[in-house]
Amino acid sequence: MSTPGPSEIERIEPHAGGIAQRLNWLRAGVLGANDGIVSTAAVAVGVAGATADRAPVFLAGIAALVGGAISMALGEYVSVSSQRDSETALIAKESEELSEDPDGEFEELVGLYEAQGLRPETARQVATELTERDALRAHLTAELNIDQDDVVSPWHAALASAVAFTIGALLPLATILLIPGPAGIVWTFVAVLLALAVTGHVAAWIGGAPSGRAVLRTVIGGALALGATFLVGSFFGTTVG
Repeated sequence: MSTPGPSEIERIEPHAGGIAQRLNWLRAGVLGANDGIVSTAAVAVGVAGATADRAPVFLAGIAALVGGAISMALGEYVSVSSQRDSETALIAKESEELSEDPDGEFEELVGLYEAQGLRPETARQVATELTERDALRAHLTAELNIDQDDVVSPWHAALASAVAFTIGALLPLATILLIPGPAGIVWTFVAVLLALAVTGHVAAWIGGAPSGRAVLRTVIGGALALGATFLVGSFFGTTVG
């Protein structure tokens, strides 16, 4: 069997550059859509259970959409900013260590490659070639599994989360407002559970996990949330009325 050439390897294995950014957007987007679907639907169904008037349902749904989108964006921004700050600090620390003790850092790099199973002479050759190309990148990859060109962006995560939350929230809100009467609540349940099945499948795909359990967990959680808020709304609507 012949060894694949560089062009063949590139076709087999996609470039890794920017993968952390893309996965970060996907993760934030899926979580945002999931929360937008569940939280907005729960509020709308709860209010619809208390009153047949569309105006309170619309106002409550819009308030849940706006507040939730801002909250999700802020949460993602704070979370990813902390991650980015940690990665930036590690990069600065590694750069300082390389400038203060390049020989010691080189021997550490050789040891890391030996620990991965390379023969001592091979490990030294690999460390030499990678250090000559980009010493900092070599150490960040081997020691910390960090790509200095692929540090995640908090702004991208926040925007992805807010947009996805809004899109997710519009589905149950439009369903319950456009379909009058009890049928609107029923169809909102159906639309929400189908949408949650999709987000559960996508979340599992991103994590490389089987989708069955993820979909089941997401759908059951959404059904419980909708059922609980509808019962609460119905109880208070009956009591107050």
